[in-house]
Amino acid sequence: MLKTALRNLLAHKARQIMTLLAVCLGVAFVSGTLVFADSTAEAHRAAASKSFADIAVSVTAKEPPPGAAAHQQTSALDDALARKLAAVPGVAAVRPSVDGSAALNAADGTPLRVNPMANQAAGYLPGKGGKDSRYPLVEGRAPKNSSELAVDSGTAAAGSFRLGAKVTLATDGPVMTKRLVGIVTTEDTRVTAGGTLALFDKATAQKLFASPGHYSSIDLSAAPGTDQSELSDRVTAVLPADRAEATTGEAQAAQQTIFVDSQTRGYEKLPLVFAGVSLFIGSFLIINTFTMLVSRRTREIALLRAIGATRRQVSRSVLLEALLVGLVASAAGFLLGLGIASVLPDILSTDGNALPQGPLVIGPRPVVAALGVGVGVTVLAAWLPSRRAAKVAPIEAMRTTEQPPSAKRSRIRGVAGLALLVLGAGVLVSLSGAKDASEKNLQNAMVGCALLIAALIVLAPILASPMIRLTGRLTGRFGVTGHLAQQNALRDPRRTAATAATLLISTALVAGLAVIGNSTGQALDRQATAGLGADYVISSPPMTGVDPAAVRRVADTSGVRTASAVTDSTLFTGGSVREISGVDPQTVHDVMKLDFVSGSAKDLGPGRIAVSRTLARKNGVTTGGHLNVTLGRNQEFRKYTVVGVYEDNPVAHDALGARTEVAHDSYLPGSVQRILVRTDGGVVSKTTEDRLRTAVGNSPLLKVQDREQFVHEAAGTMGELLTLMYGMLAIGIVISALGIMNTLAMSVAERTREIGALRAIGMDRSGIRRMIRLEAVTVAAFGTLLGLAGGLFGAWAVGSLANGAMPQYSLALPWGTLLLVCLLSLAIGALAAAVPARRAAALSPLEAVAEA
Repeated sequence: MLKTALRNLLAHKARQIMTLLAVCLGVAFVSGTLVFADSTAEAHRAAASKSFADIAVSVTAKEPPPGAAAHQQTSALDDALARKLAAVPGVAAVRPSVDGSAALNAADGTPLRVNPMANQAAGYLPGKGGKDSRYPLVEGRAPKNSSELAVDSGTAAAGSFRLGAKVTLATDGPVMTKRLVGIVTTEDTRVTAGGTLALFDKATAQKLFASPGHYSSIDLSAAPGTDQSELSDRVTAVLPADRAEATTGEAQAAQQTIFVDSQTRGYEKLPLVFAGVSLFIGSFLIINTFTMLVSRRTREIALLRAIGATRRQVSRSVLLEALLVGLVASAAGFLLGLGIASVLPDILSTDGNALPQGPLVIGPRPVVAALGVGVGVTVLAAWLPSRRAAKVAPIEAMRTTEQPPSAKRSRIRGVAGLALLVLGAGVLVSLSGAKDASEKNLQNAMVGCALLIAALIVLAPILASPMIRLTGRLTGRFGVTGHLAQQNALRDPRRTAATAATLLISTALVAGLAVIGNSTGQALDRQATAGLGADYVISSPPMTGVDPAAVRRVADTSGVRTASAVTDSTLFTGGSVREISGVDPQTVHDVMKLDFVSGSAKDLGPGRIAVSRTLARKNGVTTGGHLNVTLGRNQEFRKYTVVGVYEDNPVAHDALGARTEVAHDSYLPGSVQRILVRTDGGVVSKTTEDRLRTAVGNSPLLKVQDREQFVHEAAGTMGELLTLMYGMLAIGIVISALGIMNTLAMSVAERTREIGALRAIGMDRSGIRRMIRLEAVTVAAFGTLLGLAGGLFGAWAVGSLANGAMPQYSLALPWGTLLLVCLLSLAIGALAAAVPARRAAALSPLEAVAEA
């Protein structure tokens, strides 16, 4: 039986190629993603280890305890402590540093990076020889005074900076302008992963990020043979226990690696999703392929049974064949995966997050995963066909035609399919009135969608006949060839359904995601604009703020009608943390679209707040009632009078208060987080935006967005969903094309004599090709229609849950996308039939009719 399995594999190797390609694609995504993850992690570790190679112990300041004395408020890290640490046994050298954060404007005046965590800054502290070994100079010189600056080469390239140019930057206060005098390199992974680096002279850095004469940290290198842990204990013994602490260089490198990994870990998920989709869809191709092979070899299997082969031996021979296919596919997929892993860093790198480059790391995990996934999926998918092969009776060797499925089996399939359909639809319908996007409801919705798709797959052979007869009205317009194509598709409903299953799944996934994505995107647009009356929003990063003086400058800008400052803070109700917006009651209605259910914003003042409908409902308060809350940094609960209840508004947040009171208790007292700007006549232009940027000092810390940009940012996650959607569509189309091509190729081989007879009675080559193509289009249309039905129904049910979390949500069908999916499915059916159609047309009538 082993020889038989090998002979069958070699004899039908052309028919196994499509199966091998489908498995290969899934294995490539899995192994490639794992190799990419291991390689990226190793690159992070290598860069971090190199950055901390000379650091044995790092000393940093502790946060002063509440109510600490005045001398404890000042950092203990100064030159005196540095000299003291230099005397510790085992310390070879002491290197102080001053670190912070600074955002820069590019040469064209636009902010260089929008991620505050990526904007690094430090002091250039020369050591022996007048150079700082952490930042080797590649051009120019080090900054020597407060008017000079150096940046790393990546920042210089991204910002189009040249030596001698004026660079605009900000730390956490006013905008500064400095002259670029030097360009350096760095091994800091936060910078090499897409961040920026600004270097100041020692005095300036201390003034900005610590205090004059003090440092952010003091790094110590160890004498040869000194253990880092032992040195850390010695250093800790001489530190002021309540004001400084010591950390080994190894621990710091590990922490930095974890930080960078956390910034890029999400990039691994998308390829793994694609891998799962491709393997899931590909499994149906495998089942179909082996089912057709078993069907074609029915007489051969029956003869084996007649001469003594047991059912177990027959089943094992089919599984062995699948095992061999899986091994070949795993090996090919792993090699393709290495190619995917090598290009993923370039594909997934962005301006703000550039992935580190390094050699590919091939560990045991991707190798085991490639074998396990490739072989496992193939063998599991071949299990059902192997059971069918084992049930072939010796008497089958005497039959010349394939027996149709028994009525009993069809009834069982129908009952099982209807049960799954009722169960899946019932789960989804029961959730349609929930309007609660809780984790439990979302999980139930996913289960319901999975049951629905499973029901459609089980019922597909039963639904194939009526649906294909319906579509036959279109193919019938092509005359005899169209009628024959319809009959060929109806000849074996099980085969047609199995072939269409790949398109059914991919179409359902894409259609469902397209509807949800389009509906959510439009809802986010409506949500972002529903509460925004302003034409521009000027905002600052968390824990910073807009210069209050800038509010007056913005208000005095030409073309500005209203400039309303907003202070954002926290509101603790005892059960949850909410957000409160401090506003000017006189101008808030000009910049926010507030729909008050009761009360008004004009009554805001000390001790008086307005709350959203959701917050009011959760706390059981109405206008005129009272609410005990803590505001911002104030730790004491106070009783506030509720002067109004408004419809939920993302611009206003959960509550509104008078800005004077909210700003007083804010974590940044007196700060402004947003300026909402209303222009004369609602004018939005590049000139107006430039004027507003000038009014806020061209600070790179601030974002100046018009209404469209604000809405686009609010709906930014939809871009990831669309990427996922089109990626799955591409995978589904590729595997569906392989499945249709494989099925038609086998079908042509089975119908060799039939095609020869058609050629003998006068059908020309073009007619044969047209017949095969129309058959492929018919199968593709069947799978697409079923997939659309399942995807749209699932999107409707899941969308009802989103309506609870997003009142603006309503089902919005993306007609263009759905039409594109249909056209692509039909086109891929026609293209997949090209090779089988050409092979069928090339058959010689005499040889075909004479074939036994």
